[in-house]
Amino acid sequence: MELPTLKPERLYRQISSLLIGCIRKGQFAPGAMLPPERELAKQLGVSRSSIREALIALEITGWVEIRTGNGVFVSSLLPKTDAPLVEDEFSLKALINARLLYEGMTAELAARNGTDDQRAELKEVTQDLIQLHVNDEKFLHEDKRFHLLIAAMTGNEVLAEMMEYLWNKRKSSRFLRLESHYAESDFPREMNQDHANISQAIIERDPERARACMERHIQHVYDRLFSGQ
Repeated sequence: MELPTLKPERLYRQISSLLIGCIRKGQFAPGAMLPPERELAKQLGVSRSSIREALIALEITGWVEIRTGNGVFVSSLLPKTDAPLVEDEFSLKALINARLLYEGMTAELAARNGTDDQRAELKEVTQDLIQLHVNDEKFLHEDKRFHLLIAAMTGNEVLAEMMEYLWNKRKSSRFLRLESHYAESDFPREMNQDHANISQAIIERDPERARACMERHIQHVYDRLFSGQ
């Protein structure tokens, strides 16, 4: 008899499945508030960020309702079937960590390899970006221009294409929901200081500083989405 191949399950999916089991058994009744993220993380022996990612998946599929600042509540009307948790398999934490590693490298290469015309364009894009103070579609459009231009400045078209791929991953329903709950409307104000620092380092042809500024920027994004209240 040929047995099926087992696939490793992401930690956030394991947590989601466990919490669904608890809800089905009545340990968490419809309308009841779940324990805080920190308490769940301590009880399950996992990181708080993994708990947050699991809760986002549960909200999308209708098991819980996240009320930012007030807690997470079991939905009054539970799903009738065990539908798939999410439409994609990657971990949101893994996505941001991949960007931290990848974009640190592209910022360094941009400082080394960017042309004078590209540096002038980066200065213009940065000036346009830092005028925006609301986390809306216009800001996201300019933010994408900023990061894709830096990837293009590496001089390697494959690296630029990979940046487009990573950026488009943030369009997943889970990432958008995470951002809607934990990236406040004035989020760009903090991010734009990072953008200005990155741009200046690249324009001044300082590879080490460009990498450090970019890595600090992506870490700020991670901290806001996974550590902020």
